[in-house]
Amino acid sequence: MNFPDHTVEKIGGTSMSRIRELRDTLIIGGRTGSSLYHRIFVVSAFGGITNLLLEHKKTGEPGVYALFANDDNDHGWLDALTRVGEAMSEAHNGALDNPADRARAEEFVRDRIEGARSCLFDLQRLCSYGHFRLSSQMMLVRELLSGLGEAHSAFVTSLMLQRAGVNARFVDLSGWRDERECSLEGRIATGLRDLDLASEMPIVTGYAQCNEGLMREYDRGYSEVTFSSIASYTKAKEAIIHKEFHLSSADPALVGTDAVRKLGHTNYDVADQLSNMGMEAIHPNAAKILRQSNVALRVTNAFEPSDPGTLIDSQPARTPAVEIVTSIDAVALELFEQDMVGVKGYDATVLEALRRHKVRIISKSSNANTITHYVEASLKAVRRVTNDLERAYPSAQVSARALSIVSAIGRDLSGVRALGRGLAAFERAGVEVIAAHQTPRNVDVQFAVPRASAETAVAVLHAALLPATGQIQTSKAA
Repeated sequence: MNFPDHTVEKIGGTSMSRIRELRDTLIIGGRTGSSLYHRIFVVSAFGGITNLLLEHKKTGEPGVYALFANDDNDHGWLDALTRVGEAMSEAHNGALDNPADRARAEEFVRDRIEGARSCLFDLQRLCSYGHFRLSSQMMLVRELLSGLGEAHSAFVTSLMLQRAGVNARFVDLSGWRDERECSLEGRIATGLRDLDLASEMPIVTGYAQCNEGLMREYDRGYSEVTFSSIASYTKAKEAIIHKEFHLSSADPALVGTDAVRKLGHTNYDVADQLSNMGMEAIHPNAAKILRQSNVALRVTNAFEPSDPGTLIDSQPARTPAVEIVTSIDAVALELFEQDMVGVKGYDATVLEALRRHKVRIISKSSNANTITHYVEASLKAVRRVTNDLERAYPSAQVSARALSIVSAIGRDLSGVRALGRGLAAFERAGVEVIAAHQTPRNVDVQFAVPRASAETAVAVLHAALLPATGQIQTSKAA
């Protein structure tokens, strides 16, 4: 297929819960005729559905997957799957007005839920024989369940748009009842093969079944990888993520709505730093796909469709400046060994322990006899790492301390003196700084502070490095 000049646009789960509103503003708005098209929409599941299918992203409350994985013959996962079906029905009944559309959506949910139920029962029976292990199939189960949510929301959205006069087409990349094996690119190529973007609006599932295994590689970030892969494959003029907020210089709740400003323009380097701080504008692997394909990314507020949002591309900053201040809770894991000087292997041992226990590193620092890793993990996971290191180095002192890292980020911080100005501001505000770090790359500066001071520290640093007028700070003076 020869793709025309078009955009690929993603709508997240929270925004999908207001899809009727988005239909009338973002998707249709004042468009008519051909101006409706030349857009591919990639949708996430309706808000909360993936949590019910897998596990709650924030609280860890088990969903169907987690209950199936730990099934002790009470079949709690069956009740959980029924709850998923009920939640799906509630979602599409809120989005659809026409009785015939609602009936089609109910039939769609019934087919998918009952199909998944039968599949999981068959898998349990198969694994009751000694030659088969359920543990070896759990990632496939996770993939199967993930696809249910996106398939439902894409189907419902296409029904809703068709009823509104839009020639929308449901494009299911979830591989449901498809016996073929193919790569992600092959799955996308097949799904989009006979589309006419000049007269059709594809509504595509955010999950794509493929040989690579999106859940295994990216877990809950799979929909953004699908989205960016479609934008890359079709050579989109722009990839757009519609969120429920603007990408801003800080959390308005912490610094005040009058002080915060929309970024407007930044680059993929800043997006990577935000991902490292747990504030993902886009999944880092998805950003990599777009950057390597030379496709610019735009992050918009879905509910302000007339606002152009923030453009993310590969362009450097015209003027050095801090663009955003954010924070993340972390644990400082410190290994002190007096005999470390001149001896190799300590760092490798620490890294291997962190990898083994799946602990993510945010930042690190070291000197002659101390290595400190700032990690994002529970204290329980860090304790396991600590035990491993104490066994490996009996004479070393290994400690862990809960804290927060507050970071100022920008495309170019050269000459801005963010480190010195930040330390001075914290001193004036009485905020303790446990550690501070800046690399020669000059894209971020990090301050480790007590967790109790994190919110105050964000407000203090934002006030010091960005002016209250809402304009980017270009002055190099303190």
